[in-house]
Amino acid sequence: MAPEARGEAAPVYRDASAPVEARVRDLLGRMTLREKAAQMAQIERTVATPRALTDFGAGSVLNAGGSTPRDRASPADWAAVVDGMQRLALSSRLGVPILYGTDAVHGHNNVYGATVFPHNVGLGASRDGELARRIGEATALEVRATGIHWTFAPCVAVCRDPRWGRCYESYSEDPEIVRSLTTIVSGLQGQPPADHPHGYPFLASPRENVLACAKHFVGDGGTDKGVNEGNAICSYEDLEAIHMIPYPDCIAQGVATVMASYSKWNGEPLHSSRYLLTDVLKGKLGFKGFLISDREGTDRICEPQKPRGSDYRYCIAQSVNAGMDMIMIPHRFEKFLDDIVFLVETGEIPMSWIDDAVERILRVKFISGMFEHPFSDQSLLDIVGCKEHRLLGREAVRKSLVLLKNGKDQKEPFFPLAKEAKRILVAGTHANDIGYQCGGWTIAWHGDSGKITPGTSILEAIQESVGVQTEVVYEKCPSEAMIETGVFSYAVVVVGEVPYAEWTGDRTDLSIPFNGSDLITCVASKIPTLVIVISDLEGH
Repeated sequence: MAPEARGEAAPVYRDASAPVEARVRDLLGRMTLREKAAQMAQIERTVATPRALTDFGAGSVLNAGGSTPRDRASPADWAAVVDGMQRLALSSRLGVPILYGTDAVHGHNNVYGATVFPHNVGLGASRDGELARRIGEATALEVRATGIHWTFAPCVAVCRDPRWGRCYESYSEDPEIVRSLTTIVSGLQGQPPADHPHGYPFLASPRENVLACAKHFVGDGGTDKGVNEGNAICSYEDLEAIHMIPYPDCIAQGVATVMASYSKWNGEPLHSSRYLLTDVLKGKLGFKGFLISDREGTDRICEPQKPRGSDYRYCIAQSVNAGMDMIMIPHRFEKFLDDIVFLVETGEIPMSWIDDAVERILRVKFISGMFEHPFSDQSLLDIVGCKEHRLLGREAVRKSLVLLKNGKDQKEPFFPLAKEAKRILVAGTHANDIGYQCGGWTIAWHGDSGKITPGTSILEAIQESVGVQTEVVYEKCPSEAMIETGVFSYAVVVVGEVPYAEWTGDRTDLSIPFNGSDLITCVASKIPTLVIVISDLEGH
């Protein structure tokens, strides 16, 4: 029973009018070591049991890419699940709410029917910081509608090698372009006032905004040969001048969280780099929010990965002592608690490091208004995938397109295409495939093909746009006879990559899949042809 229910004065941490730092100190002082360790844990929704949330008081929950309440779960389904978990957390001894996080990296992309925006590489091609901010605002509303408080975005990597499988998560190879698009942080979290303390986490509204996460600190886009989770081999001066450039801008906007990179810097894993995580990020850059590991990123400090026993404890100690505040475990929760307690009691992790980590986590929870507004707002449900947001998505697509060539002769441009043409051929693997258009991190972690979420394919858009007398002929792989005898005014050939995520996208061969180049050559040799390439290398 809460103290106020027994007629006692409410503790300071429950007083919304008390200063945030006073609330943090009061709550921290009431916690046992095991409760502090639990606040440092982020667990997957599939293991977020009543025991984990109520008995142990886990600090945070996430849904991994593709992890959903059910197939084609509605926004109301998501909100009900998150609210249910929150009720369990609020029933714990101290009633500390969970932070629920998700990878809403190009819109609320895990949710069926949500607005899907271009990936970061497309927004980088737009060179439009205000557009990025507005996309942040729209994404925040859709995420909030589902009861979720936090998105693991934006990725502010500076991709220096197109062979990297996460290149499309980077705005650009140019650090200044990446820096100019960190405006999405203010879109997600709201714009802090001019006198907001530097580095202090910020959230404008617990109803309309979500916590952002700048990632992956640091050098993830600069690994040798573009290998995902590889090794960035460079001087500190180059690391700072190229890969660190966007972070001060995110911190100046009050970004609440930062995620560490899986990668290494000159052989040292970022997840155990005390110099970069504590001395640079928290010290030199003045970041006062909290730092979270990537999924099982702490495990990967050790070889082989997924260590057990004393090796796992060693990995935890290395990461926490480097300055990691929250660990995205995400499954071995009770073992993590036991190991943190053991490491503190044996002196391998100083209690001061635990207290600093939990202070930072609680600070973010208090500034976000979660104690006063822990549940979803059902009045927002209809905003998910709304017309206004889809129009913004179309604007973003228009601005992110890269025109490589407009006809063979500049004096006779190929565009604009004639809408009243007699007969048009539409061909290619990507012409009528929503999944291919959306790419990775859409519904599933790696994305998928087909009608994975509501939307308009390129073929459908052409059919809607041409004149009533125009015949549109669609053939994914047209035969030579069709191309030769079809009498087409022009052709639109749409080719590109299959969706992928992270290491599954690392490439040494950057040619177009599905014999796309052969199809282009075959069609273009007989018919005036527009080629559309759906590529995660756009803008680089």
